[in-house]
Amino acid sequence: MPEFEVIDLGPADYPAVGDEAPEFTRPLVTDEFWQDRTLSELAADGRTILVFTPMIGSFVGKYVWDELTERGWADHDEQIVGVTASTPYAISRFVDENDVPFPFFADPANGVADTYGIAHDLEGMAGISEPRVAFFALGDDCTVEAAWVATEWPEFPDYDALEDRLGLL
Repeated sequence: MPEFEVIDLGPADYPAVGDEAPEFTRPLVTDEFWQDRTLSELAADGRTILVFTPMIGSFVGKYVWDELTERGWADHDEQIVGVTASTPYAISRFVDENDVPFPFFADPANGVADTYGIAHDLEGMAGISEPRVAFFALGDDCTVEAAWVATEWPEFPDYDALEDRLGLL
């Protein structure tokens, strides 16, 4: 097991329940292709759970996506969609190599996480940031219905409690 220090990420100023989630356009990467999509276009297709994770190849990102896959989140009625500070090429490779059944917004400059108030700078890497682990349940009008945001790195939610909080069917 690797040795690492738990880091307090401090407060985050993210969209609260009842707020409209910030709109964005990024490449949406699936197991077949990628193309620019807006959040509102995606959410219009039905209730959406946005899952922010650090760079796709990181142990934190892999752990979250392995857990969601094993728990069968792809079988829920909601759309489960990742947002990560990785390129479409890296995401495509990760999805293929790990048989991950979810689409991902590619956000290599981490602008979406910054807009959502959940970006954090990587210690010792000037100008490099990544998102905290975070979950936002959005209605089809992009209204935030529920949220969970990490306060430490690394931090993972209690997934049973998270499923209840997000109202997963």
